[in-house]
Amino acid sequence: MKTGLNELLTVTFTLFAVIDVMGSIPLLLSLKKKMGGIPELRATLVSGGLMILFLFLGEPLLQILGVETHSFAVAGSIVIFILGLEMVLGIEFFKSEKGAKTSVMVPIAFPLIAGSGTLTTIISLKANYTQLAILIAILVNLVIVYAVLKSLDYIERILGPAGMVAIRKFFGVILLAIAVKIFSSNVPGLIK
Repeated sequence: MKTGLNELLTVTFTLFAVIDVMGSIPLLLSLKKKMGGIPELRATLVSGGLMILFLFLGEPLLQILGVETHSFAVAGSIVIFILGLEMVLGIEFFKSEKGAKTSVMVPIAFPLIAGSGTLTTIISLKANYTQLAILIAILVNLVIVYAVLKSLDYIERILGPAGMVAIRKFFGVILLAIAVKIFSSNVPGLIK
């Protein structure tokens, strides 16, 4: 498969929507105040390492577990669909453990940036897109994540509460459409 610009943009935008660093700004600001700051570079590198590790070792792990890529992609599309519903409807389906005493890397690098939704999406995308496109998309998104972490206060002042809600809902609708695409292109592979 050839890595075209359209493919790269689709994968980058998909990961951007799933990582939802913009939608996480209110939570990131709260964590920053509680913890007295966020080590932006370390959080970015740890989350990037998790994503890249899952990109290369996710499929072998699935093979060990006896799960086909099409099955995982369909399951992943359902998770992505639910994440999109969360963003659009403002309902929390996936409960995350919250604890101020945990390491900075736990709530920020995982699960906020490289959470189960992101890791599932990476495997699901491998069913439809090249590994190179996904790797480049991960790197592009890590640059965006780092920039957002560095400028949290500034972004909050510019967008305001209404702007944050609008961005979250917009990316939620995009995620719903992407989930439907991944689901419909992988379901035929399950029927034999």
